[in-house]
Amino acid sequence: MTRSFPNPVFRFAPSSNGYLHLGHAYSALMNFDMARASGGRLLLRIEDIDIERCRPEFEQAIYEDLRWLGLSWEEPVRRQSEHFSDYAVALDRLTERRLTYPCFCTRGEIITAVAGKSDWPRDPDGSPLYPGACKHLSKEERRRRLAAGQPAARRIDMDAALAAAKLQLGWREFGAGAQMRDVAAEPARWGDAVLSRKDVQTSYHIAVVVDDALQGVTDVVRGEDLFMATSLHRLLQALLDLPAPSYHHHMLLRDASGQKLSKSLRAKSLRALRQEGVSSAAARESLTRNLTLATAR
Repeated sequence: MTRSFPNPVFRFAPSSNGYLHLGHAYSALMNFDMARASGGRLLLRIEDIDIERCRPEFEQAIYEDLRWLGLSWEEPVRRQSEHFSDYAVALDRLTERRLTYPCFCTRGEIITAVAGKSDWPRDPDGSPLYPGACKHLSKEERRRRLAAGQPAARRIDMDAALAAAKLQLGWREFGAGAQMRDVAAEPARWGDAVLSRKDVQTSYHIAVVVDDALQGVTDVVRGEDLFMATSLHRLLQALLDLPAPSYHHHMLLRDASGQKLSKSLRAKSLRALRQEGVSSAAARESLTRNLTLATAR
């Protein structure tokens, strides 16, 4: 699956909150192979905005595991934890346009507000859409709470954002054999999503669109579990006047029960496979078979 672009730029962007497993390796290898086949560049980005869970030893293990697989990338590596100021600038731009608002609600308060409402809408990840309590606070009340030091997340005002975008949003999705289809974005399905958390003054959504733009990424190749997030990312790109990459959302590797491989479900890490004596050649052969199946779909 190759396409002809001038100087295409791919990126593999793992989080350093645990050890890589075969699912990560599958995505990394796909990015590596597509960059090489197209004569493009491959960047490595460490997504470590979650400073409580991300650790230097996990970051070091990422480098070791990817080198064990035989992959290489451009230096220097971008670490998100070193660029909070970039994300703050983007968030401030949205706030100046009155496209965000502070949210003081706790997760428990949100759950309580929608409890018993079986028909309450949910976002693509299955979480209940924010019911909007803080959206309707007066300016005076917001100022009072902020001045008192009450922790606040910052949410996008989806209605205002969609009106400001003034575009029919979508993206180019590339699949098997460089087949392309246009996908209509549906950012409203996310409701008033969080753009910065109470504990970390950014979010994955803001950070990823800013990073991709600053690094000149032309092709985003990532798991199909992030397919729907692209709708929100396209909205943010439009609001921030950022370029839109092309996207390819690949299949996920799954265990025997059908669950996707994940750190939270303790999928066996590449580090563990190495310790068990699995060779990098054997790991790559297995992953390459999966890649062949994926690109033939």
